[in-house]
Amino acid sequence: MTETELSLRRELAACYRLIAHFRMSDLIFTHISLRLPGPEHHFLINPYGLLFEEITASSLVKIDLQGRPVGAACHPVNPAGFVIHSAIHAAREDARCVLHTHTRAGCAVAALECGLLPVNQMSMEFYGNVAYHAYEGVALDMDEQQRLVADLGNKPVMMLRNHGLLTTGRSVAEAFLRMYYLEKACEIQLAAQSAGQLILPSTEVCVRTERQFNAPGRGLKQGELTDPDALHLAWAALLRMLEKVAPGYLD
Repeated sequence: MTETELSLRRELAACYRLIAHFRMSDLIFTHISLRLPGPEHHFLINPYGLLFEEITASSLVKIDLQGRPVGAACHPVNPAGFVIHSAIHAAREDARCVLHTHTRAGCAVAALECGLLPVNQMSMEFYGNVAYHAYEGVALDMDEQQRLVADLGNKPVMMLRNHGLLTTGRSVAEAFLRMYYLEKACEIQLAAQSAGQLILPSTEVCVRTERQFNAPGRGLKQGELTDPDALHLAWAALLRMLEKVAPGYLD
């Protein structure tokens, strides 16, 4: 194993532990994958049967786009996880990390006709950036891959109708923080919808806020500041927390 692969394994294992810590896991189900460097499109995914809080860097399974293990593999891979993640890794070079959850709030908003609304600042990061994929049953049909990829397009996140949430990222940190805040956005929306009539910002404000999140250097106005280090600082803080609560993920 190269030093690069070991480092990426530790990042992905950290992500599994964080999803467990923030109560976004679903027993041994759902999945997070990370494509390794190289033309082979090999990627790492969770060993089927382990809770997210049990996953370590060495226990992650390396597979190819056909679902075959690369090297020694002590655990099988969830077939539904393979169908979803291999499709996206094959189609999107920028989707190095793919994260999928079945949370209560995420599943609820994915089942709403309106989908995600710009209810709060957290949700505006995703304004115009959410794809939707109609439910077709448990993702065990390889034919669904084409429709899944077509629906995702070039969007960074997707709501799987009647199923759950999916985020992509150029790094583990980006995919995780997108999921963290997508989940928060869903929670806030459900709370607001249950309390009364929604007040939504104007389209102009939503577009501007999305740009502040995702393209902070573009179209700056006089006096407008940027925060380019937010993702790096947040991820570093999360890793410091893990060193205290779940240091075993590095093994």
